[in-house]
Amino acid sequence: MLENGEDILKLLSDAISEGIVVVDEHQNIVSTNASANAMFGYEDNELVGKTLNTLIPVEYHQRHVEHFHSFFKHSEKRSMGQGRNLYGLTKSHMRFPVEVGLNPFTLYGKTLVMALVVDITERRAIEENLNLKSEALQSAGNGILICNALEQDNPIIYFNPAFQILTGYSSEEILGNNCRFLQGDDRDQEGLDVIRAALKNGKSCQVILRNYKKDGTLFWNELYINPIKNKTGLITHFIGIQNDITQRKKAEEERNYLTKIFHDSLNEIFVFDSDSLQFLNANYGAQKNLGYSLETLKTMTPVDIKPDFTERKFRELIASLVSHSEEKMEFETVHQRKDGTTYPVHITLELSMLGDREVFISIVLDITEQKNYTKKLEETVELRTKQLEMALEKEKELNELKTKFLSLVSHEFKTPLSGILTSAMLLGKYTLEAQQDNRDKHIKIIQDKVNYLNAILNDFLSIERLETGKVNYKFSTFRLSKVLNEVVYNANMLLKEGQQIKYPENIDDITLIQDEKTIELALSNLVHNAIKYSPEHSDVTIRITQNDKDTIFEIADAGIGIPEKDQKNIFNRYFRSENVLTTQGTGIGLNIVKSHIENLGGTISFTSKEHIGSTFILTIPNKAE
Repeated sequence: MLENGEDILKLLSDAISEGIVVVDEHQNIVSTNASANAMFGYEDNELVGKTLNTLIPVEYHQRHVEHFHSFFKHSEKRSMGQGRNLYGLTKSHMRFPVEVGLNPFTLYGKTLVMALVVDITERRAIEENLNLKSEALQSAGNGILICNALEQDNPIIYFNPAFQILTGYSSEEILGNNCRFLQGDDRDQEGLDVIRAALKNGKSCQVILRNYKKDGTLFWNELYINPIKNKTGLITHFIGIQNDITQRKKAEEERNYLTKIFHDSLNEIFVFDSDSLQFLNANYGAQKNLGYSLETLKTMTPVDIKPDFTERKFRELIASLVSHSEEKMEFETVHQRKDGTTYPVHITLELSMLGDREVFISIVLDITEQKNYTKKLEETVELRTKQLEMALEKEKELNELKTKFLSLVSHEFKTPLSGILTSAMLLGKYTLEAQQDNRDKHIKIIQDKVNYLNAILNDFLSIERLETGKVNYKFSTFRLSKVLNEVVYNANMLLKEGQQIKYPENIDDITLIQDEKTIELALSNLVHNAIKYSPEHSDVTIRITQNDKDTIFEIADAGIGIPEKDQKNIFNRYFRSENVLTTQGTGIGLNIVKSHIENLGGTISFTSKEHIGSTFILTIPNKAE
C-alpha cells in the first residue's frame, strides 16, 4: 500500500458514478472508489492489496498480463481491449460486460494506472434486444417498410429484404420515395382513400391494394399501416407491413367464380347428403324452376320432387354410386313443382366430398323442349325466317348504300374533272407572254382540283384500310404544339375573307405518346370543316386542356350548324346534312376521324345549333394503350 493513503482517497472521489480502480506496475490494487466496490461486490478497502486478476475472469489472465506490460511500457491514455468484448468478475464469481478506460499517472514518484470501469450490462442487453428485433425484421417473410412522417411525402427510410424480393426494386429506387410507386398508374382504388384518411388523422388502417412489381406483374397487397409517436405524442414514423395475398385472391376469385356458376346456372343443381338424402344446397335455377325456397328445400329430399320414386326405389338406383362401383350415372325422370305441375328432366348424379362428408351432386336439365321437338322445330324455322328477312333487309340497305356511293363518287369526281378539263382547254388559248396571269390562274385551278381529288381518294383508301384492319399506328412522344402548328399553317390557306383561327394558350409543355399523323389528320379534318361551314369574318376557336389521363380538344365555329334531326347520323359514312348538300364533300371525313380516334382509345362528340355554330370535342388518352 502507498504510504500516503489519504492522498489517494482525496484523488479518488466517491461522487463519481463510474468504478475507479488504481493499480501499480505489478498490477496490485492500491485504491478503489465506492462505485467500484459496489460494482464488484466488495467492502471498502477489501480489494486493496489484491492483484487486478481478482476482478478478471480466469481465462483472460494470461492475455491480460501481456497487454498490461505492453501498456505500462508505452504508458499512454487509451481504452482497454479496443475492438474486443471485456468482462469483469464479481466477488461471487459472476461475469458482467464492462468498458474500461486506462489513464497512467505519477504520484510521489511512482507510476500508477487509473482504470475507469463502466458496467455495460444494461446497454448490452438493449443492444442485443435491438439486434434481435433487427434480425426479426430482416428475416420476416412479410415486406416491412418505415416511412418518415416528419418529412414531406413520407419518404421510405427503411425496408427489409422481403419487401425488396417481393417488389423487385433496387435500394436506390425505394429509399427516399413515397411507396405510391407500387401502384403504377392504377390510382383509382378505394383503399387509397382509406390510407389518405388514416395518415391525415394519425390512425392505423388495413387495406387491400393492387400493386405492381418492377417488371409490371400485378400482386394483391394486404397492407397494414401503423403510426409511431414520440413521448410528446407527435407522429414521427409510419410502419407498413405488406402481405402478398395474390394466391389467396386467386383462390377467392375461383371460389366466387364457381359459386357464381352454381347460382347463375339455369340448370338445376342440388347437393344432398349421401346418408339422409336431405338437401344441403340448391342453386337459384332449382329454386326458381321448382318454386321452393332454399329454406324449404333443406327440409326435403330428392324423393319429395320425384313423383315416380319412393325412397326405397331411389336408394336402389344410387346404390352403385354409394358402393363406389360407379363414378357417375345419368337417367331421365320427372320432377314435380310446388304448384303440382311436372316436367321431364335429365339427371347427372355423382358422389363427392364436402369437407369430411359424403354428398351427392345432382345436375338437372329440363328437357321439355327436347320432348316437344316439333314445336321447337317450328320455332326454329320461324326464327330462321326472321333472320333471313333481316339479312335481305341488310342486303337492300347495302345496295342502296352502293348506289348512293356511286352517285356520290360520280358527282364529286365529275365537278373537279370538268374544272380541270376547262382550265386545260383555256391554257391552250393563252399563248402570249402578257397572258401569263391567266395561265397561272388556270394552273392553280388544276392544282386545287387535283389536290381535292387526291384527298377524296385518300379518304376512300383510309376507309378500306380501317375496314380490313390494315391500319398500322406508329406511337411516339411529341409536343402537341408541333402538330397544331402544322394543322393551323395548312388551314390558314383555306380561310375565307375576314376569317381567323384563335390559337389555344399554354400548350407548349403538353406532350402526347400517340400516333402523331393520326392526331394531325383528325384535327385537320375538324378545323377544315369549321372553316368550310362558317361564314366570312368569323372565328374558328381551338381550345386544348390536359389532365393526368386525357387531352381534350375543342374546335368551335360560328357556322351554319347541324340540324337537330340530322345530328344522330352525322358520323355515318356518306351522310351529309341537308343544309350542306350544295357544298362540296363526301360525307366520309367524320366517319374516318371517329374510327381512328376510337382505335386510339379516344372519343369524339359534338354540340351544335343550326345557324349558331358547332363545337366538336376530341378526348384522346395521353398515352396510347
